[in-house]
Amino acid sequence: MKNYLLLFIFFTVSCTSAQINQTLGDINNTISGGGITESDVAMGLKEALIKGVQESGEMAGVPDGFLKRPEIKIPFPEDVQKVEIRLRQIGLGGEVDRFVESMNHGAEDAAALAVPIFERAVREMTVQDAWGILKGNDDAATIYLREKTSDQLYVAFKPVVESSLEKVNATRYYGDIINTYNKIPLVQKVDPDLNSYVTRKAMDGLFYLIAQEEKKIREDPLERTSDLLKKVFRMQD
Repeated sequence: MKNYLLLFIFFTVSCTSAQINQTLGDINNTISGGGITESDVAMGLKEALIKGVQESGEMAGVPDGFLKRPEIKIPFPEDVQKVEIRLRQIGLGGEVDRFVESMNHGAEDAAALAVPIFERAVREMTVQDAWGILKGNDDAATIYLREKTSDQLYVAFKPVVESSLEKVNATRYYGDIINTYNKIPLVQKVDPDLNSYVTRKAMDGLFYLIAQEEKKIREDPLERTSDLLKKVFRMQD
């Protein structure tokens, strides 16, 4: 029930300020009449956000969850793309592709680890946080989660990413590629931090998916399946 209530509230964000104020006023009137409490509104938001982060983690964590999604696929490290270009020029494109594939598979393993961290941040959200999010921009919840979890997520993610990259041989492939490149005459040698790069990119991919889930929540109200939802939607109709 609370999840459906959230969908209604998110839907009002797309309305004008006057409509939002009127709707919030109606909700406050309902609160005073014993129909809905501010705690209900906050709990509805939390439950929907938890559902969103769980689905995002699941999408990223499946086989090819990163690799087959162009919007979150982790490319060859940007700061050494000259390595990729040069290796492809000398016929080593297959090795580069193998490394990129293994790097994305490594990110999959870490994706599931993010879910409990996100869930904890959502559960710690105050009523004031909840109201600020539901009255904010389309990505207000995603921004909130990024601000609250990025540092903790990086610390938790990096060792898992490192282990995952080792498991799928991405580290070895990367070492082979860099060593091959550094042996080319007259090139400037490189040795970037692969673990930090994949960790950051995996986090960016998860936040992207969460933003997409938030957008769906805001734009696609579901069926009115309870008396409470019917009452609340009538205030918006």
